[in-house]
Amino acid sequence: MNEKILVLDFGGQYDQLIARRVREHHVYAEIKDYTGISLDEIRGENYSGIIFTGGPNSVYDETSPHYDPAILDLGIPILGICYGAQLMAYMAGGTICSAEDSSEYGKTRVSVRPGQLFAGVPDESICWMSHTDYIQSAPDGFTIIAETSKCPCAAMQDPRRNLYGVQFHPEVAHTEYGTTMLHNFIFGVCGCKGEWKMDDFIERSVSRYRSELKGKKVLLGLSGGVDSSVAAALLYKAIGDDLTCVFVDHGLLRKDEGDFVEKTFKGRFGMNMIRVNAEAHFLEKLAGVTEPEQKRKIIGEEFIRTFEAEAKKLGKIHVLAQGTIYPDVVESGKGGSATIKSHHNVGGLPERMDFERIVEPLADLFKDEVREAGVKLGLPDELVYRQPFPGPGLAVRIIGEITKEKLDLLRDADAIFREETDRGAVRMPNQYFAVLTDMRSVGVKGDARTYGYTCALRAVDTDDFMTAQWSRIPYEVLERASSRITNEIGQITRVVYDITSKPPATVEWE
Repeated sequence: MNEKILVLDFGGQYDQLIARRVREHHVYAEIKDYTGISLDEIRGENYSGIIFTGGPNSVYDETSPHYDPAILDLGIPILGICYGAQLMAYMAGGTICSAEDSSEYGKTRVSVRPGQLFAGVPDESICWMSHTDYIQSAPDGFTIIAETSKCPCAAMQDPRRNLYGVQFHPEVAHTEYGTTMLHNFIFGVCGCKGEWKMDDFIERSVSRYRSELKGKKVLLGLSGGVDSSVAAALLYKAIGDDLTCVFVDHGLLRKDEGDFVEKTFKGRFGMNMIRVNAEAHFLEKLAGVTEPEQKRKIIGEEFIRTFEAEAKKLGKIHVLAQGTIYPDVVESGKGGSATIKSHHNVGGLPERMDFERIVEPLADLFKDEVREAGVKLGLPDELVYRQPFPGPGLAVRIIGEITKEKLDLLRDADAIFREETDRGAVRMPNQYFAVLTDMRSVGVKGDARTYGYTCALRAVDTDDFMTAQWSRIPYEVLERASSRITNEIGQITRVVYDITSKPPATVEWE
């Protein structure tokens, strides 16, 4: 890998998004916590550039993230974002002050001055601000190159040392010319050429696992979703028949999904695959459980125990492989991020396992990158572009206790909603599904009073699943879905549509 950008994480909520934006320019980016990489290691990695992330702290707080000021003199171009810009100014001798009544949050008009960072950016545009401190005076050698009505230093530069700082967030879509600014830094300042492609990732991964897993027997938990499917294809290319895919049908899948998964991987691709029908076992373990995190932990535990049992039948299995991707890691609280929810293949793993190691070949990829890898690996479109589906399955789409009756109700409602959306949506959402709530309400069917479940429909538009907007599905589609669900499923009396974006909500209800 000839060129790469280091995203040095100081606790910002957008660290993964920054890395993803860099990769969109076909330049590899890797995220390192500021405590996890030394100055000597940075010097030795031959980075093309460094990006300091934002963070919630104040640079004057002794407990806040700091770094060796010598990093500014390595000769590596640096872009500081939000807290990262303040930290750069602080390390170079500038003055940082509390914004007090001048804090800025959300869309803000910014005025910029001509320069390499703002090439192609108009004199005024909208940026996304989120700060309570600000740079009052730039350090010696820096010049101020942007301002807002409340922020005297919205951006600064020291072009002699290739140091740049912006108080706003160019990585978010709300900053109108953020992509242009990042492009200017990556190519104009850092001199990158954009040589990193998905083919390179696949080639490196296949070569790595062919070497690391030589002579090892690998067990992969295959759900049939995009992530585990791509992980299976990649590992199969690397180690062939040393890979065995175990598909645990826990009874929490969508309608007819188990049969589809088995037909696809065993019949079409000829992989070593074992299907374990474990619905009764999982329902027994989940009986009476209503708390979402407990559900996830139970399912994660039972998944691993099932894999261990199958591994023993197969003889010596050395490695467990999983389809973990970046958003899983982020939302499970890795790297200092707050825990939003545990994922069964990250935070839900039991402490004791009977495998030598875990392999997660997609842990550095976002969902769109996983799909691209799937296409490159030759997986069919109907598999690569399938609806994302959580590892715990319908257990996190049923509010309250999980029962066979509720699962069957939700399977039917979900199938109807997906059918009507596929048939009538003008612009397809990135994810759409039904949720069975624990709320019951009065209805009327056939002139008789009914008292049934409330079903919620959920659809979102997103490109990275880190943030999402609720989908504007045509009313006619929602009407048909609602009518069919309440008419064809007797125990469902009411249908509602979820119009909450992420944040503040997550995509899934639990």
